[in-house]
Amino acid sequence: MKKEETQVGDLVYVICRNPHTATATLIQEAEVVENPNKKEDKVLSLNDMYYEFAEDDAVFPTIDDAKRVYKQIYDED
Repeated sequence: MKKEETQVGDLVYVICRNPHTATATLIQEAEVVENPNKKEDKVLSLNDMYYEFAEDDAVFPTIDDAKRVYKQIYDED
């Protein structure tokens, strides 16, 4: 999901890696909010921090979409 497809106030789901544990990856809910430093821009609010949207971010409109991709990437059969 790209930044242009979101509106301020949207709840989205992000596949995140834990920066302290390389093997820990999970799905977290984030809110699309107004960038506090650049009012005409949007950022993700996640864990009480602001994150810029990047082209390679794994951002999804529903938890089911996030789970499907997570399973494709991380589930081992």
